[in-house]
Amino acid sequence: MKTSDNRNNDECDISHREFTEMREELCEDKNPTRTDLTLVSWEKPSLRVRKYILILFLIGPLYQFTWFMSNSEHLIWRRGLILHPRNTIKLFADSTALVPLLNVFQVYQPVIVAPIKNYKTDSAVSSHRGTDREINVSQNCQVRLMEYSFGNSYGKPFVADYTPPPCNFNHVIMNFTATSQGRQFDRLAIMYLGDIEVWRTSTAEPTRSGIYFEYTKDMSAYLSLWKSPQKLLFDLGNLVDEKYTGLINTTLTVTFSKTSSLTEHASQIIPVSSRKSSLNTSSVFQLPLDKAINTVTIPRSVKRAIFSVSACGQGDEEFWWSNVLQSHTQTFSKRNLILFGYSPFREVQVLIDDQLAGVHWPFPVIFTGGIIPGLWHPIVGIDTYDLREHEIDITPWLGVLSDGSPHKFEIRVVGIQDHNNLNVTLSEFVGSNWLVTGKIFLWLDAEETAITTGNPPEIRIADPMIRTSSSLSQNAMGQNETLDYTVNVTRSLSISSTINTAQGSRQVSWVQDISTTNYGHFEAQGDFQITGQSTTGVDKSLGDVNYKMDYSYPLWTSTYGTSNELGDFVIKAEITRGLAIKVEGTSVFPSGIEPFFQDLDDSQTYEHYPASRLETTQNCTGYYSSSHSAEESVSYGDTAQEFNFSGSRHGPQLLELYYRNVAATNGTLTYDQERILSREIDRPSVSALENDINMVIYSENHRKRLGRFQSV
Repeated sequence: MKTSDNRNNDECDISHREFTEMREELCEDKNPTRTDLTLVSWEKPSLRVRKYILILFLIGPLYQFTWFMSNSEHLIWRRGLILHPRNTIKLFADSTALVPLLNVFQVYQPVIVAPIKNYKTDSAVSSHRGTDREINVSQNCQVRLMEYSFGNSYGKPFVADYTPPPCNFNHVIMNFTATSQGRQFDRLAIMYLGDIEVWRTSTAEPTRSGIYFEYTKDMSAYLSLWKSPQKLLFDLGNLVDEKYTGLINTTLTVTFSKTSSLTEHASQIIPVSSRKSSLNTSSVFQLPLDKAINTVTIPRSVKRAIFSVSACGQGDEEFWWSNVLQSHTQTFSKRNLILFGYSPFREVQVLIDDQLAGVHWPFPVIFTGGIIPGLWHPIVGIDTYDLREHEIDITPWLGVLSDGSPHKFEIRVVGIQDHNNLNVTLSEFVGSNWLVTGKIFLWLDAEETAITTGNPPEIRIADPMIRTSSSLSQNAMGQNETLDYTVNVTRSLSISSTINTAQGSRQVSWVQDISTTNYGHFEAQGDFQITGQSTTGVDKSLGDVNYKMDYSYPLWTSTYGTSNELGDFVIKAEITRGLAIKVEGTSVFPSGIEPFFQDLDDSQTYEHYPASRLETTQNCTGYYSSSHSAEESVSYGDTAQEFNFSGSRHGPQLLELYYRNVAATNGTLTYDQERILSREIDRPSVSALENDINMVIYSENHRKRLGRFQSV
């Protein structure tokens, strides 16, 4: 993948006002996406011409494929590259013709890095599989960490040794690209540096003609890891056989650069994981099968500590947000249908020495095989390619944690246990399974001999307030016909203390206020379901470093599914969902505003008191049908998304930084409007192949991945 630029610095030094005009020129110069060869006339060619034609016929497809694998569509803007995929169609070559690769994309704000000058080294990464790679590096270094095809890869992650590149850097940008062709499910992937999870993503489901997808992420939060040798593991479990034919061909490239940022990244990062990198396998916990517990001793000179948790439901828990109360799982059992339980509420808990330190109420991610697969081409769901982590400030615990003794850290996932709406409490566990890891970001005092002291934190945490209700109706046959239920939960917690560091004594606190409401409705003996959910929350930490995050994620789905005794079934669905996040102050992770202000001098930068706001909504309508006997499936739909990202260097006055509004019908992109810094971006007309959807046949056993039912 090329991200280098052959222009000199003067040619790249353009203003924001020149960006739009430069964009078209640079795109034409850098990455032509198609070459049309038109045969004007045909006469009997000479023997020499015939030889050339034969050579071109044999070598041409290989060249096109090589060109595709080594190029990606990036734009130059001011002294940098906007590493953000455009929704254009790549080319794939087979033995007979050039076939467009559909770019299946997530809408998100662009990431910008400095331009690079390539040179080669063979020491940056070496593979444990016995083949050294030639790695492209630069003065502002670029390293190709992975180029690998995932086939039968369950329990077999890609493993390589990483060595820091020979350049001075404080900024790290990662670019992941993948292609796939044929029939395949969506797959979850987790990237580790050692035992520490650094990125969780999922794949798009391929088409017969092939797809391309890409994601770029600022990885500077893990700077201390990138500065030292690491074992890289990329765990992407895939299955390939005569039915599921889609290999997932991947490239992972990281660009290291030096910026004027004043951000103080964590001095040390400690994993809370199963710690299995020494076995060349994934370090994720699987709940409830595992106990997600680590015993950790932290340095005594810590001045700030943040716990970050990553968690998502899989299997029976993929659609946790549409589950029913535990007392209603058998409501439609006379139709041989069992509903998933423990309510539509999930809480991820972080405990220190068996005391609650903070919680995370997860965002309902819908993967590309979820509900209606045809909805997610070419626009995938919110956060599909980058599952967000949640941070919890544990600085108030430093008076205890800095005593030089080991301390217990645990991650739990709980739902709601009820008995016909009586004795409603948090459950001790939920269904199978949740994949969780955590990590502790530590900032150390400049004085190595300093010892942080303080009293145990003052903890004000009450049990969450849980209110549930439900009602049933029956038909003339005495069978349950409809089910209605509501689940409302609110929780508040406050943890504060006084800690003493080399800089003196200070008050620190961590406060969370969260609420969620959920309404569920079943009718037609379970064939029709409506789910409405809305979660809102405010997290706040106060001390030397202040941080506040307001978040909300509403979700409404309507699904109607029918099946017959042959295993054929049809699903119709409507989805309306959103995500809004406003961050003020200093987060562990980049807020996204950094690239837009990176050219300002240090006295004006966003580090003083940055603020950002992300707001996005999706509206979808889709259809899926499969014939078990004919092994055929059809899926199509309409998806529209609006995305707005704004920010400020200091204070509440926010500026629009990035905006995008897109729509697609039956796999074809029909509308695309984009603005950067309030300036319109001209986009070429693009389209996908109609009726070239994923052809995975979802059997009766796979119904739970699409709807909410489980056969008994």
